[in-house]
Amino acid sequence: MPVVRTWQLTAGAAVVGLALAAGAVAAAGPWDSGQRKAEREWAAARSPGGGAHHPRPVPGRPQPAPSAPGVLAALGIPATAPATAPAAAPADLAEELLPLLGDPGLGTVQTASVVDLATGRALYGKGAATQMTPASTIKIATSVAALGALGPDHRIPTTVTASKDGKVLTLVGGGDASLDRARLGALAERAARALKARGTTAVRLAYDVSLYKGPVRHPIGENGNLAPVTPLMLHEGRIDERSTKDAERFDDPAREAARVFAQLLKDRGLTGAAEPAPGRPAAGSTTVAKVLSDPLSALVERLLTESNNDLAEAVARQTALATGRPASFAGAEGAVTAQLKKLKLPLAGARFADGSGLNRADRLSAGQLTALLALAADPDRPGLRPVLTGLPVAGFTGTLSGRYGATSPGTGLIRAKTGTLSQVNSLAGTVVTPDGRLLAFAFMAGGTAGADSAQPALDRLAAALAT
Repeated sequence: MPVVRTWQLTAGAAVVGLALAAGAVAAAGPWDSGQRKAEREWAAARSPGGGAHHPRPVPGRPQPAPSAPGVLAALGIPATAPATAPAAAPADLAEELLPLLGDPGLGTVQTASVVDLATGRALYGKGAATQMTPASTIKIATSVAALGALGPDHRIPTTVTASKDGKVLTLVGGGDASLDRARLGALAERAARALKARGTTAVRLAYDVSLYKGPVRHPIGENGNLAPVTPLMLHEGRIDERSTKDAERFDDPAREAARVFAQLLKDRGLTGAAEPAPGRPAAGSTTVAKVLSDPLSALVERLLTESNNDLAEAVARQTALATGRPASFAGAEGAVTAQLKKLKLPLAGARFADGSGLNRADRLSAGQLTALLALAADPDRPGLRPVLTGLPVAGFTGTLSGRYGATSPGTGLIRAKTGTLSQVNSLAGTVVTPDGRLLAFAFMAGGTAGADSAQPALDRLAAALAT
């Protein structure tokens, strides 16, 4: 079998095989300050060698995972297990995977790729170069491109400007799809304080959505899985802020966010003469208040764990802006493609028509997905690590929380991004083998009858790698 890009992972399973601690993960929360920290501490606590061999972390950068002995101990594997223990032979994998790929639940077309991340060796491939509709597994590519272009510390601003006379405030959307009521309230508090310091208590409010270009609606049209794509929205444009996944959205999320902001200003003693209206800041306006999103590393983890379409489209547009392209569907496609080419990923036949995977024009192969995962595991690219730490944990978190049972060999050892559209199902991620190896895999199926039969078949394929 050929050798794809070789990145020596001296920590073996150090990056991804930390997710066995369901209790620690659930208690700490799934994002940058929760899941990644809990997994790291859980594994390190079970071995005095955990994390002992890493250099001093760089401030503001993703923390390194524990060293291999700590991870191996966490997985119940002796710390003396040789780092060069042989992985499953390609012939053995073919014998095990081929019958599973023949499951009728996987439809009419099945492709697969399995790569050893310690050596870069392709262990198994079936149609690995065949372009498929990836569904939400394309979010892996969206995330790699964004982190590569912007870095993990990038934050998305939402700002308020005031005209020279202080009588016109403009709420300027910067593309933060994670904006919530608490952060919007903090923005209103800062703006009100700045205006009152000028002696102003009556203002007119405008809102600026000029950052994004092109169509607001995704090509799929109105859909509860994605709000109209605007640079200003509150709670992802959800009418019920407590809702998750498929939910009713506002037709104009920006106007609704501005309406809520106007009320927050009123609650703080600023009155307005009219309803907020769209418009750009007046000439000579200055910024009087600003709030920032969580770091991009946390946004990427969240969008992968939840399979959050709104965040995925927002992150893709941030990539477009970072590369000097219009913040539109077309601009994001060009930016993601260019950034991945810059990272020297093989992209023949690939297409990134959107950031979320809802567009059936998207194209990726199983081999390209494992190449993306291998790049994220490259120890020389720590800024891409959130792509791995954001993958749902089998049986525990995100879109895999309801998949894999307590008796499945893959539970806790598989982290993977799911992909689901009608007649399309995919699963791509990483798995820790019994000898402590970290493998990347991608299984893609087309012409499936439905998720009820396709998802268990995909789960059995990934679980087979853990045995």
